[in-house]
Parts: sequence; structure tokens; C-alpha cells
Amino acid sequence: MAIAIGILVLVVITLLFHFMSPWWFTPIASNWSSIDLTVDITFWITGFVFVVVNLFLVWVVIKYRHKEGRKAHYEPESKKLETWLSVITTVGVVAMLAPGLWVYGKVTQVPEDAEVVEVIGQQWHWSFRFPGADGVLGQTSVAVMSVDNPFGMRADDPAGQDDILIADAELHLPIDQPYKFVLRSKDVLHNFTVPQFRVKMDLVPGMSPYAWLTPTRKGRFDIMCEELCGIAHHTMRGVLVVEDEGDFQTWLQGYPTYAETAARPAGNPEVGQATYGLCGTCHGAQAEGIQQLNAPKLAGLDSWYMSRQLRNYKAGVRGAHEADSYGAQMAPMAATLVDDLAIDNVLAYIGTLPDESAPATIAGDAEHGKDLFITCESCHGKQGQGIWALNAPRLSGMNDWYIIRQLDNYRQGIRGAHPQDLYGKQMGFMARVVRDEQDINDLVAYINSL
Repeated sequence: MAIAIGILVLVVITLLFHFMSPWWFTPIASNWSSIDLTVDITFWITGFVFVVVNLFLVWVVIKYRHKEGRKAHYEPESKKLETWLSVITTVGVVAMLAPGLWVYGKVTQVPEDAEVVEVIGQQWHWSFRFPGADGVLGQTSVAVMSVDNPFGMRADDPAGQDDILIADAELHLPIDQPYKFVLRSKDVLHNFTVPQFRVKMDLVPGMSPYAWLTPTRKGRFDIMCEELCGIAHHTMRGVLVVEDEGDFQTWLQGYPTYAETAARPAGNPEVGQATYGLCGTCHGAQAEGIQQLNAPKLAGLDSWYMSRQLRNYKAGVRGAHEADSYGAQMAPMAATLVDDLAIDNVLAYIGTLPDESAPATIAGDAEHGKDLFITCESCHGKQGQGIWALNAPRLSGMNDWYIIRQLDNYRQGIRGAHPQDLYGKQMGFMARVVRDEQDINDLVAYINSL
């Protein structure tokens, strides 16, 4: 009897958990309500079978429990029972699979009026590419990817010259316009999904899988990777903004074409030297960093990383948090660099300055820090040299006191709090590997040894 009561309680708890659970589908924001319907059908069929089978088990346990003098009846075969079970099982399986096959058939049939956008996944970052006026995406190649050509665009393909390159992890789409998502992975297996859209698809290296949908609700939605792609898989986030057509076009026109990117002149260090005069007031004449002025070392730091941070300061993405007083000081300084060319020029000059490792100012257990650094090296490299393909800047040889401050800011949510600072948010997740001040000191002590 105890077993029967236990099974009955299990059924009741399961039903209560399902119907009273706060974990339900997010409100749908695309045309794929049919996917919700197929999931609901599966829930109802499997739920019905679960309840019936367990109630039958309760009845069997009670009815045929042990009694003195009762003997079990052995019946090795029953064609009637086997026929009924086969028929009912077949009907149930068909009822679950048929809607899914029908929906998947619709997923593969892209509407003729669908626009195209390429979704590019890499460890651990999203980027996007729109075709230009010709409506055709240009060819790409892994062989030509570099810090100056992260999309791997083929310079000899005229179709790619007008492609619009979105190097950020934020994608905008117009509402009520069908879009075909062409998926490309630079490295390993990823999965592109926006939970509110329901449709998801793997990014398979060497292949070009696709999916399509029509956004039906304006808003800001999370892009996620739902395929285990490495240690920072859980931080591989992006944002998809659905808005009116006019707002979408304004956003899209703010990004360069491949031809514009390729034609962009290199920074001029001689011009940048004059501009750097203001920067050197805090960061030092040789960009060596001055701790007393809370200005970190710049010499030897990756130019692509400094460029992003300067743009973030100018756009109010960094330095806007009320607790980031040093960032607030830097924001107006960055605003003196009036355009991208000015940024490129000053970075070109910084690149000519001598790179000498910053002196160590922090004591800690480097052996313990080495264990902690195993997580960090997945992005920043075994020697803390930085890896541009992973959007991870150099750490070795830089100011340890500055690294400590940034880790603390990430852990407190001071840095990475802005909704457009997706890399900062990503780093906020990873910074949780250090639990306290001693962990941070140990980690930085090890970085100082690299």
C-alpha cells in the first residue's frame, strides 16, 4: 500500500509542478506559433500516458497485492493485448511526430519576399552581415581572416564589396519582414536561437545551414548559443532588436560596407603624436601609465581593444555607471577624438612607443593564481598575450593595479552594466571565477609572472 500511495503522490506533485510552475514559454515574437503547438501536443500526449500508466500501476499494486493462498496467473502471450498496445503506441508516436515534420517542412521553405542576413558565430561572440544593394552576400574564406578582416571577406569577389559588416553582437531587424538567417561558424559547433522566436538552428563549420522567421513584436531580445561550444559558452550572448523599418534603416546605415572598410586609411602616427599630447598628461609621455593619476599603461595594449574602449566612452557605453568615477573622467577625454580617423591616428602613435612591462605592485600566491588563470587563458592565451579572434586583450606586462580594479568592477556589476556593453557583460560572468580579494591578488600575481 505504501508503494501505491508513493506513486499516487508522485503523479499529483508532477501535475501541480507542471501547471503551477513559473517556468513557461516566453511570449512569442515571431510567426512560429505552430512550434508552440507541436510542443503542447507532445506535452498533452506524454502527460496523458504518464498519468494513465502510473494510475494503472497504482491499481495493479493494490488489486494484486500479496494475500495468503492467492497464486499468480502466468500468461506469457496475449495477442489481443499486444495488438492494442501496438496500435495505441503507434497512434501516439504519429500524433507527436507528424506535427513536427510538418513544421520542419515549413522551416525549410523560405518565402520569396524574405530578406537575408548572415549570422556569424565564433568563440564567444556573434557578428552579422547584410547584403548590399545587389542583394547578394559576397564570398568569404577562413584563409584571409585577420584582425583587419575578421569577416574573412574575399577582396576579389565584387558581390561582397557592398556587404554591410556588423562587427557588434547587436542585430536589428524590421518588424513584420520575413528574414532568412544564413548561419556560419568560424570555429566550432554553435547554435543560434532567440527564445521568443522559437526557431533555432546549429551553425556547423564548413556548412551553411539556415532558418527563417518573421518578427511580429517589437522589443529587445537575447541571442543565445544553445550548443556547448567551450568554457565561455554560457556567456555567448547577443541582442536582437525588432523595430520599425525607418529605425532599422537608420541603424543599418551607421555601419560600413566592406569596400569602405578596406579603403579606410591606416592611422598616421605623426598626426597622432600631436593628438596624444592630452592623453600623455595622465598616461605618461611614453604611455607607460601613471598609477597616481589612475591612468593605466597603453603602450603594448592591442589597438583594436583600445579603439573599442574609446568608442564605448564616446557613446556613453562605458563610464556611465554612477560608481565608475574613473570612467566618468575618461569619457570627456575620449570625446576630444572627434572621429574614427583621429582615434586611428593616436593609436598608431601609441603603437610606436616602447613596450616595457609595468612594475609589479601586488603580492599574492602565484601558484594558486595559476590554477585560477586556467579559465582566463581560454580567451586571453596561456601567456596572457591576448587573442583578437576571441576579443580578449593582452594582460601580461600591463598594470596589475588596473587589472585588479577592472576585475572588481566586473564582479560588482559596475563595468558591463550598460545594455550595449555585451563584452563587459560577458566578462562579468567570467570574473566570478575569483571569489574574493585574495583570489584576485593571487591571480594577478601569476599574470605578473608571465
